[in-house]
Amino acid sequence: MRAAVYSEFEKPLVIRNVPDPTPTDPGVVIRVEATGICRSDWHGWMGHDSDIHLPHVPGHELAGVIEAIGKGVTRWHVGDRVTLPFVCGCGSCPQCASGNHQVCDHQFQPGFTHWGSFAEYVAIDYADINLVLLPEEINFVTAASLGCRFVTSFRALVEQGKIAAGQWVAVHGCGGVGLSAIMIANALGANVVAVDISDEKLDFAKSIGAAATVNASKTQDVVANVKDLTQGGAHISIDALGSPVTCFNSVANLRKRGKHIQVGLMLADHSNPAIPMGKVIANELEIYGSHGMQAHKYPDLLAMIRAGKLFPEKLIGKTISLEESLDELTNMNSFSGTGITVINKFS
Repeated sequence: MRAAVYSEFEKPLVIRNVPDPTPTDPGVVIRVEATGICRSDWHGWMGHDSDIHLPHVPGHELAGVIEAIGKGVTRWHVGDRVTLPFVCGCGSCPQCASGNHQVCDHQFQPGFTHWGSFAEYVAIDYADINLVLLPEEINFVTAASLGCRFVTSFRALVEQGKIAAGQWVAVHGCGGVGLSAIMIANALGANVVAVDISDEKLDFAKSIGAAATVNASKTQDVVANVKDLTQGGAHISIDALGSPVTCFNSVANLRKRGKHIQVGLMLADHSNPAIPMGKVIANELEIYGSHGMQAHKYPDLLAMIRAGKLFPEKLIGKTISLEESLDELTNMNSFSGTGITVINKFS
């Protein structure tokens, strides 16, 4: 099969012909029809993820068709249209037994713990608990765009944030995660303040539901701006980027007893950011992490899409070829462009 491969961190990727994967007994091989390009892939290419062993094929936001199945698979068949979470569970550890596959003790992640979906085929283990049937109404590109960004934002707001209509939600960073959070929060009846350094992204955020915006590059005090717009602070605030500045601001702009949810990855030099802990204590703030979403939780999200309450396809910025992904991935830190980029041409 053809795949995008890097053999050294921070060095160019190349297209290579590599052996086709084969399924394990409880696993499947998926023919990849579309796969998103995510900042997490960029972190992996930079060498920020200790799970990656070289040479490596990135990619974890995928949708496609089952090409082959292992003899232990009971729920799936060759030809099924599927997608999956970026965090996959083993199905037998205490976390999986409690339904929390997203923090499985033995979790595996395509594109990190093993070769991913910047390729014609990808192998996925423990298929019976990790795959999600893709409704015919949802095409492969849209399904791939759900990837880690949309589903992570959905769970962050619904499960971790317990979002309620009428609340104020602050979203720091209007990339794929942030834009997803804005659309979802608006659909659930919340009022959203979008924070970014790009007027283009903030204008787009307004078009998908943001009630107000703050350009962090044009104000001396993001926290004060958010508190003013929300009349006292956000009920829920999300750091959708993952930087010391956005993390600090997200905690500091909360109203009393508000919730901060960290979605953007904090890796390498950003691993231990400063937190205004005095405010956390005095104002009884809550701090949550959010790490993907379990396969068995997808039906609620898919139902909202099918009912016309969510429109993830509006967040797709462009589709590209596997060859074009070589430069697209390595240039992700420039934060250029609006929306999610999806690979949908592999040959």
